[in-house]
This record gives sequence, C-alpha cells and structure tokens, in this order.
Amino acid sequence: MVSRMTNDAERRARDRERLSLALQAAGLGEFEWDLVTDIISISPPMARILGLEAGEKPARGGAVIEEAFDPDDVQAGRVKVLAQLDENDRYDVEGRLAAAPDGTVAWARIAGQRLRDASGTPVAMVGVVEDITWRKREEEQRLTLMSELDHRVKNVLAAVQALAAQTAKRTTSLDNFLQTFSGRLKSMASANELLTAARWRGASIDHLAAAELGALAPGQTRWEGPELFLTPRAANALSLALHELGTNAMKFGALSIDTGRVEIRWRRLGDGGFDLTWTESGGPSVTQPTRGGFGSTLLGQVTGRELNGETQLEYRPAGVRARLRAGAAAVVARPDTVPEAPAPRMIETVSAASGPIDLKGARVLIVEDAVLLALELETGLSDAGAQVIGPAYELEEAMALLDQEIDAAVLDANLNGRSVIPVAEVLKGRSVPFVFATGYGEAGGPPADFDAPIIRKPYDVTQVAAAVAELLR
Repeated sequence: MVSRMTNDAERRARDRERLSLALQAAGLGEFEWDLVTDIISISPPMARILGLEAGEKPARGGAVIEEAFDPDDVQAGRVKVLAQLDENDRYDVEGRLAAAPDGTVAWARIAGQRLRDASGTPVAMVGVVEDITWRKREEEQRLTLMSELDHRVKNVLAAVQALAAQTAKRTTSLDNFLQTFSGRLKSMASANELLTAARWRGASIDHLAAAELGALAPGQTRWEGPELFLTPRAANALSLALHELGTNAMKFGALSIDTGRVEIRWRRLGDGGFDLTWTESGGPSVTQPTRGGFGSTLLGQVTGRELNGETQLEYRPAGVRARLRAGAAAVVARPDTVPEAPAPRMIETVSAASGPIDLKGARVLIVEDAVLLALELETGLSDAGAQVIGPAYELEEAMALLDQEIDAAVLDANLNGRSVIPVAEVLKGRSVPFVFATGYGEAGGPPADFDAPIIRKPYDVTQVAAAVAELLR
C-alpha cells in the first residue's frame, strides 16, 4: 500500500513537472489558489511576468495579484472576472501592469478556472498568466499605421482631385486632358512607389530622376549629384516638377529632336537643403511662351512651396533652364530600407495607342477586382469592338468563365488578396494570350514566370486595348 501511494505521488510529481515545462515553453506562468485557506502558489514564470515573488503566500482575496496591475485597470478587471465566473466558473481578462520605474508599460493576460467540491462549494482556483506586451504593441502599431494610411490616402485623393481640376481648366479637349492628367498621375504613382519601398521614410533624388527621365530619350538625358533623400511631400513635388519639365522638353524643347540634351545636377547646400538645375541644350531655339499652362503654374507656385524653397524658370534661346532650391525641411536622413534604382517609369511594357484600335469580334476576358476600373476596361474594349467576357471580380467568378471561347484576357494580378495565377495557368494551357494589369510596383516583378505583357497601374485604358490588339496580331 505504501509503495503504491509513493508511486502515485511520484507520478503526480512527474505530471506536474511536465505540465510546468509545457507552460514555460508556451511562455505561460501558472498559479493555484486554495480558496479555503486563501493561500496561493505562484510559479517562478508567473512571478517574472507580474513582478511578484514566487512560492506560497496569502492571497488576500486576490489582492496579491491585483497589486501587480495598474490601479486604473483593477476595478474594471475585477468586474469582468466576477461576471465571467458567475457565468461558467471561468474567466479570461487582460490588463496593464503597474508602471515600471522607467515608465514603460507592460500587459498581461490572466485566465482561471474555479473548482468546486462534491457539494458545489468553490474550493480552489487554478490558472495561467501570459505576457502579452508584444501583442498589445503590435496592435498599437497597427492602429497607428492604419491612421497614417488613412491620412495618406486622403491626402493622395485630395491631390489627385486638385490635379484633375487644375488640368481640366487648362485643356481644350477630352483627349488632351486624359493624356496630360494620366502622365501627371503616373508621376505621382512613381514617387509613391519609391516611398513605399522605403517604408515612407524618403526617396532619393537619383531614383526620382531615373524613374521620370530614364526612358524619355535614351542617351539624351543625364543626371548627377550626391545621395540625397527627400520627405514624401518633397519627393512628390520634385517628381511632378521633373515630369512637367520632361514632358515640355519632349514636346517643344531639347528632347523633341535627336541632337538635344537634358542635364540635371544637384548639390547639397550649407543650410541642409539642396538646389537642382535642369539645363536643356542642342534643341530648337526657345522663346518665352505667351500663355502659361498648369505645368508653368505648378513649377512657379507649387514646387517651390512644397520644397520649402523657390523655383526659377528661364526660357533662354539655347534651351530651358530651371533651378529648384529646397530648404532643409525637404531633406531627410538616409532611410534604413533603400530600394534598388527603379526601372524608368515611362518604359511601359505596352504603350498607349497612337491611332484607332480594332478589336472587332475578339472575345476578351476581363478579370479585375476594382469595379470602377473593370467597368472602364469593359467600355474601352467594347468601344474598340471587342466582345467582353465578364468582368470577373473574384477568382471563382473568373474560373467559372474559363469554359467559354476566349481569344485574349486582361488579368489583374491580385483579386482581393488572392493570386490570379490559377486563371493564368489555365489560359496558358489553352494557349490563350493574356496581359497582366497590376498595381504592384517594379519591386513586385512579373506575376510568376509567365511570358506576358505587364501594364502597371495607373494606366490609360487605350494601353490595355493596344496590348490586346498586339496579342491577337
């Protein structure tokens, strides 16, 4: 009998040790509270989490645990515990721990189970404690990021609205408006892509110049200067300024002929800011324009203010010369994450069509989760004569349409968080050509390894129509 009791005791001790090790592996501390004697046993892991002493001690009706928490949370926590215990003899609550000497705030979760004897009288409480500080901090960071994202999205939408309004006031035709506004919108997208890659800590002038000018006229543009990173606000302003200067140079200035050249140089100033000079040469003779468009207004009034500096624009006979001076507030330290130099923004896998596009009779599948964009694609392809299949807004919708006869397809790479690859694989297996229309930047790369054209958003719908026409040619 004694031997059996000893074996039982040893087995219980081993079980308890294994349980304790398992709880420690999970990052949990445990306690046992004898409600009859009001003695609580606190494990070393629990003691470390709550800042208490391990071992057995008077529970004082639970006060020994409550004292580890922030006084402002104790009363609310007690109410929750009692309410949950009344319901099913269990509770699970979270709270802030008492402030550390250095002022840091920690959080803990405590869950318990009340035990009763045969008569139904509560006799004990067992439970676990978990340090959830990391989770709370992640939640706070997510809330902060969501708030920041909301702020940025509203700013971007407001900027796009203003850009559309100002562009519309100074254009005389819908086609001209769409072309001009699309170019400016892509310039904003280019700057935002660079900022996103650097976690919105800044974008380098070198990368902004490469994205805007790298493909305007290969061999005719050159930029040089020290490594300087701009704030998001300054980066967007400089990107738009370079876009306006580049567009003007392509239409009327140095880049409108093969012998023209554009050189950009920038240098850091002693006050922490910088100045950038845009110089055109070798092009047609330049005269002062008699009428200024929004580009001139943007350069003359917006760019300087956004850069905390000023701009000067000279229409010299030898070529346009612009000088942008920025204050120290436009410059930031080198971000921890710096993206690779981007591919030139104006190199598109497919360019906008220069003439009418004929898709008469072509059966084209549209897979796009943005309803407005899908409707625009449907209208644009239909106007070109295509018979549109879809649009499909979800992966399942797209898969269900694949049994139809399809000549070509336009695929958004991401459908509400799900990859379009299953659709692409089926189309590839059937030798149906398709084009990817994606919002992912250059860093995202082509979806999988498909040999398909890629058009990056924002795009002109005529680019998509032209891409489909090329696929069917």
